[in-house]
Amino acid sequence: MGFYGGFTMKVKILVADDSASDRLIIENMLSEYSILTACDGAEALSTLAEDDGINLLILDLNMPNVNGFQVLEALGRDERHRKLRTVILTNYNELDNEIKGLKLGAVDYIRKPINMESLKARIDVHAALLRAEHALEQKLGEQMLSFDVIFDQAPIGIAISHSSDPQRSDGSISEINSMFEQITGRTREELINSGWANITHPDDVEEDIENFKKLQAGEIKSYSMEKRYVKPDGSIVWVYMTVAALKPIGENILNHICLIQDISERKRLENERRYISEHDRLTGLKNREYLETLLVNDARQKNTLKRALISVNLSTVQLLTAKYGFLYTQGLVRKAAEVLRQHSTDTCLLFQAHENRFVFYRVGYKDINELADFCDSITETLESTFVTDRIGGGIGVLEIKQSDNDIEIDSLLRRLLIASERSINRLERYFTTCFYDEEMEALVNREIDIKDALSAIAAGEPGNELFLQYQPILDLRTDCIVGFEALARLKTEKLGPVSPLEFIPIAEKTMLIIPIGEKVIINAFHFLNKLKASGYDELDISINISIIQLLKPGFTSRLFELINEMLINPKNIVIEVTESVFDSNYAYINNLIMKLREAGIHIAIDDFGTGYSSLARQKELKIDCVKIDKYFINKLLDTAPNEAITGDIISLSHRLGHFTIAEGVERESQLQYLKEHDCDMIQGYLLSKPLDETDALEYLRKHNTDC
Repeated sequence: MGFYGGFTMKVKILVADDSASDRLIIENMLSEYSILTACDGAEALSTLAEDDGINLLILDLNMPNVNGFQVLEALGRDERHRKLRTVILTNYNELDNEIKGLKLGAVDYIRKPINMESLKARIDVHAALLRAEHALEQKLGEQMLSFDVIFDQAPIGIAISHSSDPQRSDGSISEINSMFEQITGRTREELINSGWANITHPDDVEEDIENFKKLQAGEIKSYSMEKRYVKPDGSIVWVYMTVAALKPIGENILNHICLIQDISERKRLENERRYISEHDRLTGLKNREYLETLLVNDARQKNTLKRALISVNLSTVQLLTAKYGFLYTQGLVRKAAEVLRQHSTDTCLLFQAHENRFVFYRVGYKDINELADFCDSITETLESTFVTDRIGGGIGVLEIKQSDNDIEIDSLLRRLLIASERSINRLERYFTTCFYDEEMEALVNREIDIKDALSAIAAGEPGNELFLQYQPILDLRTDCIVGFEALARLKTEKLGPVSPLEFIPIAEKTMLIIPIGEKVIINAFHFLNKLKASGYDELDISINISIIQLLKPGFTSRLFELINEMLINPKNIVIEVTESVFDSNYAYINNLIMKLREAGIHIAIDDFGTGYSSLARQKELKIDCVKIDKYFINKLLDTAPNEAITGDIISLSHRLGHFTIAEGVERESQLQYLKEHDCDMIQGYLLSKPLDETDALEYLRKHNTDC
């Protein structure tokens, strides 16, 4: 079975890899061969010592105990393994290890993560070479089939040559099979007259000749490579080639065998996959992944040229999708790509980092003034292109310093995004430029410090403090405090107090809001129990819940679990959500909220009136309360009472069966307006600032004496 039809030599392969999954995958891919496995170098050497019939070793270099290099050294010292062919497994970007492995006797290398099609093709070639060598070493008279039959039936190209000159063969090629002629597109005579170097693609000749010279000098026993042959019509065929030295035959001292397998189709598929993985489908530009790879390589090479990233952020494109449709905005992105390509050169490459963000990677510029001039030219191009579309955006610039070589690429691109988003907020022109500077660096470092503090709190580490304060909620009809809103506060060792407006978005972005949010719920429940112990078992606690918490699988079951564990009455809980949560998954969120209400929990929409969906769909929402945003309460101070819409919001909410709470009440005039328009409850500094637990209980005792 195998390459030679009736030729029954069974190739036995030992796979030595500490990864059980990799061993299994390789074993399945090479199922036509006899496969043995070893989990480390020590087991591999033991197996080789016990079984002298192993022909091929697939050896991972990075193994515990006895590594691949130690195995190669041991094999080199043992004459019994003289004929064993070893193919090493290396990781990408381990060129030094590959060279070292080849010098220690390996005949080929395969890089991880393993492309199984490539692995199969390479091992098939090595197996064919083993079988060919085996056939040549046997006396033809003792074979079941003649050498010619075996040679002609091989489904891979085989050539045996005595020539030492790659440029001219001079008839010295002794044997060429029909498959070799078919793959190269040339007859035996053409191959002999041309010499293999002359039909090899120019880009592959240098590597091939360098390897061949080492083979001639006896430095290596064989070599393998992927290369291209040029057919007579100028077309290209990709092959996987293995060349090995043969024993002297007669007067010919320099003998070698060349095996080739056509891999053109695999190369075509690889190139297609590579193009798809490296390019944006809409614009054809190289994508963020390719940019990241380029930045990593330049950082490793310690490039001393000045380098900078320039981000073009088309911020308003996405806002036009709802109005004009997806195809319209796609057209705008294509148009942007076309005009920005005009500014792309060999030292200023253009990438599409996101659907509405482009990045130039500029290398070898003179100074910051040159970057500023470049950004001005981009601005001029974009503004003239989109003058009728009224597209705006920002241009962010990040100079890459030598010290940045050790910084994660994601961090660099994040800084670039910060600079481009900061420039969007400057409204002097449609497009403005912002350079990443020390002030932004301080903001980024502050965000990192906050994230680290939140991570430490989530992990239960001491030093940073997450605590709650409670703002009283007053019932305007009874003049009694009927509840408190629990407000999260953060105090870090490094930064001191941090505003919720600053740390809550960071917690949401990093998903730390999930463990942090649970701690808030638990602390609020503790305070509810303190209220109950003090005789206030009718008061409510309002807890703000993030959309990320709501959408986390198991949120409701975990909430009910805490309620049962801490003996909390669900009727004393108010869950506050912002109206924007309904934009995420309206039906799912509304159904989830209905389950909470069925358990007795009250639901309030926080910051009502600042979103987009609730006024139109408020009747459908399964909620109890509307909390009117402070924006509308502040408007009462500079708007005539008959022109304010706050009263209309109250009236609409009542008609839909919801009670109302006004947030941010600070003046008597606001209070008077709210009473006149039948607002149910208020909270704000007119009553009290947020209070610690002890102060909240004391405030309650003083205010609710007659309640």
